[in-house]
Amino acid sequence: MDIKKLARKWALQNAVKYNGKADVGAVIGKLIAEDPKIKPQLGKLMKDIKTIIEDVNFTPTEKQRQELENIAPELLEEKHETEERILKPLPNAIKGKVIMRFAPSPSGPLHIGHAYVASLNSEYCRLYDGEFIWRIEDTDADKIYPPAYEIQPKEAQWITKNNVKKVFIQSDRLHTYYDYAEKLLNKGHAYVCTCTQDEFKALSQKKKECQCRNLPVKENLSRWDKMFTTFQQGQAVVRIKTDMQHPNPAMHDWPALRINCTKHARTGTEERVWPLMNFAVAIDDHEMGITHAIRAKEHMDNEKKQKYVYDAFGWKTPTNLYVGRINFIGLDVSKTKTKEKIERGEYTGWDDIRLPFLASLKRRGYQPDAFINWAIDVGVTETDKTITAEDFFKSLNHFNKAIIDQQSNRYFFVWDPAKVTVQNAPVQTIKLDMHPDNPKKGKRTFKTKTDFYLTRDDYEALKQNKLYRLMDCLNFVRKKDKLLFESQKYEDYKERGEAIMHWLPVEEKTVQVEVLMPDATVKKGVGEAKLSQLKVGEIVQLERLGFCKLDAKEKGKLIFWYAHR
Repeated sequence: MDIKKLARKWALQNAVKYNGKADVGAVIGKLIAEDPKIKPQLGKLMKDIKTIIEDVNFTPTEKQRQELENIAPELLEEKHETEERILKPLPNAIKGKVIMRFAPSPSGPLHIGHAYVASLNSEYCRLYDGEFIWRIEDTDADKIYPPAYEIQPKEAQWITKNNVKKVFIQSDRLHTYYDYAEKLLNKGHAYVCTCTQDEFKALSQKKKECQCRNLPVKENLSRWDKMFTTFQQGQAVVRIKTDMQHPNPAMHDWPALRINCTKHARTGTEERVWPLMNFAVAIDDHEMGITHAIRAKEHMDNEKKQKYVYDAFGWKTPTNLYVGRINFIGLDVSKTKTKEKIERGEYTGWDDIRLPFLASLKRRGYQPDAFINWAIDVGVTETDKTITAEDFFKSLNHFNKAIIDQQSNRYFFVWDPAKVTVQNAPVQTIKLDMHPDNPKKGKRTFKTKTDFYLTRDDYEALKQNKLYRLMDCLNFVRKKDKLLFESQKYEDYKERGEAIMHWLPVEEKTVQVEVLMPDATVKKGVGEAKLSQLKVGEIVQLERLGFCKLDAKEKGKLIFWYAHR
């Protein structure tokens, strides 16, 4: 069995599957799995395996795919199963008649969890030529982050690719809720309860009705008026009449409206009677004509509560679909905790590069379609999931690379540069493609002599008497403390080379570059002069580092944000 051919096959498979870069450990694992006899020989084979992987990693992604298709087409099926995922049919859906909504609280900007559910709702509306509504549910004054009123609608349009047709804010609709509450009181489907929470809970546990439940309509309407004038916070609530014999105590005459005197971000202290979530959602979903809703599984009982309101008015209930909880390991999506850390100065803001919030990920160069495709990949499932940060970003990066790869030009950036001399190196004019798979994008030209910038880690890793290659430039050997020119041919390196590295010629003009990494560390160094022609917001691939987005141009310096490999 030809070990080199096997190694190349599995290196290509791993590279195609994971963003164009094969991992040594993964390739070795595949080799041993296919031929366990290889294991005792690994010490001798490691150099050849690393060389093959290095070569594969410097091969353009499209050529990797083509080569793998030629030598082992069956392995392409493992590339990424998500590419075949599509939205399943929406139950009870009629094309052109679907109306869906996503309804976050304004407790902060949007994060990756919001992106998941919002994308599913939006994409179903797109699929069925429907209407997607964004509804800000802000009836709890204690959980409001005022800037969210402006931030969320903008982020909603970004993540849905301008698919939000209408934006509603519940605090603008208070009198609509009051009208419906009064109708329920008049119909005898609701009542104003003055029992304390503890009193009502004790009766509920015994499945007994409270003394307020069967008061005359006139008395309930009188109490209703007093909720706006006389009663204080905690002294009265409007309850929906349900079934006090229901086995689930949460269903027993649940509260629909309450008094809350906390100053509200939008209405101040003007209003004091506020709907609770289940009542406001039931009224809004009906008023807005919602036909379908994808909601977190934790709302299953809430759907049953809301049905009491629907039944009282004789309304048709929407079709609800549910998704399980996604537990992100290593990614903190708590808006409350994040806000506290921002206030303490631990994060620079909601767009701090370390955060899994849309503001940060957008700034790094992630595209809306990456989140949408990830959401479709996860799908509408009630199964709870645990996703590590590594696995989440592996999937998101896969989808994002498919979007930005072909449009992102390639450039050299040498971080932590070391100046070296390759003795006897010929004077050359090196022409490199702006994009290896798209010659029409043009060339970058470098004039080289003997002096180069190398990344310090690459320079310090050079071994004695080993052959190395400056990418698309020349081969050299380290002899003691000297670097000696060997040849220019890639074929010479391929036979006995140790590693390929990127470079920049010292003689040519360079630009100072900083790259902010996902852990908030900064890589500083020199980039090729052509980088200075970029506009802020452009995404490029810095060779051997990854995709980066130009965030700012300062005097004599370019600042990039790192996205992914």
